Amino acid sequence: MLEVKQLVVAYGRVNAVKGIDFTVEQGQIVTLLGTNGAGKSTTLRTISGLLRPLAGEIWFEGRRLDGLGAHKVVERGIAQSPEGRRLFRQMSVEDNLKLGAYSRKDPSGVKADMDRVYDLFEVLGQRRHQPAGLFSGGEQQMLAIGRAMMSRPKLLMLDEPSMGLSPIMTQTIMRTIRELQADGVTILLVEQNAQAALSLADKGYVLEVGRIMFSDTGRNLLGDDRVRKAYLGAD
Repeated sequence: MLEVKQLVVAYGRVNAVKGIDFTVEQGQIVTLLGTNGAGKSTTLRTISGLLRPLAGEIWFEGRRLDGLGAHKVVERGIAQSPEGRRLFRQMSVEDNLKLGAYSRKDPSGVKADMDRVYDLFEVLGQRRHQPAGLFSGGEQQMLAIGRAMMSRPKLLMLDEPSMGLSPIMTQTIMRTIRELQADGVTILLVEQNAQAALSLADKGYVLEVGRIMFSDTGRNLLGDDRVRKAYLGAD
């Protein structure tokens, strides 16, 4: 579904992503692992059209994606729930969700997808008319994921969905990611909680200072000594 080829992304004179290659197959959960500054979020932002690559190619469903504006990327079927959530805090839950569907022209489908978000996250439905800024961090993360889902994406990119959340809320978010996959959504996940990410992932890629150092199935990476020492706190 997604193919990234020799992607290079720079901030000024500094290359944050240094010629990476990876693929995401339809129906998979794929995770990008790495420490802060490894290039994970930069990669997602480039796929989303928020950053322009210095070199390389991005292909989605057999069509070239790099160079398109962010709104065109959404129309192609890719949505991102960004790091830090980036909600409109003064606006209601419902209005935040409607903004996620801004490019759609099917009111009945938008209504059905909003009801689906409320099924996934009951608290959002119960408090749909309240401002997003009144919600806890976990509830805001639910809303950020729901907003991204409102464009009905084929590929959903999640950037640090468990950041700052309690262990119980993290479990809730991870269960939701698995449920979305079961609904047919393909997911590209950036997540500091390597244990949780790899437990979900069909495949993982490990980035270090802008390069992919190694990749494998999620199960195999969980048992890899390099991953265990660097990200799982194992001796």
